[in-house]
Amino acid sequence: MNFQPIIAKRRDGGPNTEAELRFLADGAASGEIPDYQIAAWLMAAYIHPLTHAETAWLTLGMADSGERIDLTGLPKPWVDKHSSGGVGDKTTIVLLPLLAACGITLVKMSGRGLGVTGGTVDKLCAIPGFRVDLSPQEMKDQAAKIGLALTGQTPNLAPADKVIYALRDVTETVESIPLLVSSILSKKIAGGAETVVLDVKSGSGAFMKTEEGAIELAKALAATGKEAGLNIRLAVTAMDEPLGQCIGNALEIREALDVLEGMPLSPSSLRFRRLCVLLASETLVAAGISKDDRDAEYLAEKVLTGGQAAEKAREWIAAQGGPLTLAEVRGSLAKAPTIQEVLAPDDGWVERIHAGTIGLTVIDLGGGRHKKDDILDLSVGIELFAPIGTEVRKGQVLARIHARNATEADIATTATRGAITISATPVATPPLILAQF
Repeated sequence: MNFQPIIAKRRDGGPNTEAELRFLADGAASGEIPDYQIAAWLMAAYIHPLTHAETAWLTLGMADSGERIDLTGLPKPWVDKHSSGGVGDKTTIVLLPLLAACGITLVKMSGRGLGVTGGTVDKLCAIPGFRVDLSPQEMKDQAAKIGLALTGQTPNLAPADKVIYALRDVTETVESIPLLVSSILSKKIAGGAETVVLDVKSGSGAFMKTEEGAIELAKALAATGKEAGLNIRLAVTAMDEPLGQCIGNALEIREALDVLEGMPLSPSSLRFRRLCVLLASETLVAAGISKDDRDAEYLAEKVLTGGQAAEKAREWIAAQGGPLTLAEVRGSLAKAPTIQEVLAPDDGWVERIHAGTIGLTVIDLGGGRHKKDDILDLSVGIELFAPIGTEVRKGQVLARIHARNATEADIATTATRGAITISATPVATPPLILAQF
């Protein structure tokens, strides 16, 4: 099959057949279709979105472009959790060990950063020795021992998505709902999960900038997931401000450990912890572990405060090649050489923290990618100490910049100061969860 007519058909607003979309998935996985032709088709698909049927065909084609993990023999329920991506979103690093400690089996494939949103794989690579290249059999063997395993997008699992995912990041086609749906669900299908809980972000730091757009994505995920035979639960959550205190790979690992180990938390980190508990509760009900939200939240809090989640995180990191203790993990994380504070210009209340600007600033510091082959500086980033609705005083530290040098720190300080708006009148704390399905 010649791919050029397939590009032309999409460019002109025509439909693609199941055979054509499977040809695209197979050609992306094998390398037979060059990047530039796939990029052209992606832009055409962005301008002329895929129908529901086309999205399902592409999803299944991408899932079938490599191996599928057969979880037969592992304890049920088999669950996967996914976020559509946001600035400072490190929930997977807390949720996986928390849920595994509750008796859920999780075999998960995660990606690297896309646009302003950080990637779980990039964050975990801040832990020296941590492997993100597990084979399907290694993932299954590890999950049998400790209840969870995570890998990056390996050549064996949904390899078409690995190619398309990277090209979407650099061709400004990330926000396409059908392409997002196929990327997310193809990995879930290939990973063998039966229940999938999805966190769809909405706001300036997310792919979906509006609540309406996020709900549209959530509905598309639900429809395609149902057609693929998955038990889908969804939450639309806020991403107008970054999630938590830390944005940047090593910094976010440190914050996730703070939550898991019960360390004293800033208001920003407490907000992140609360979302982890709410998403854990949603998952426990969806998986049949808890009968209702109240029982689920009690169990999540018990496992988190009792230390079982932290112990499961220690087992997980050690099993994938990282340090043997969480104290060693903390000590191994890279630290940026230059630190600079951003101070409040006036008394008042934090009215706005533009997550998109913060995400772009971290990319410019070296913590994210402008091009798909950029090498990250895992030590850089930004800490935010006062979430929206917090009362602050003039001269109070609002943020802390972690940079490679003073020049980059100065630029990031100016950008961060511009991203934060202070109001002279009280500001309400915005909700974390906007909608549930």
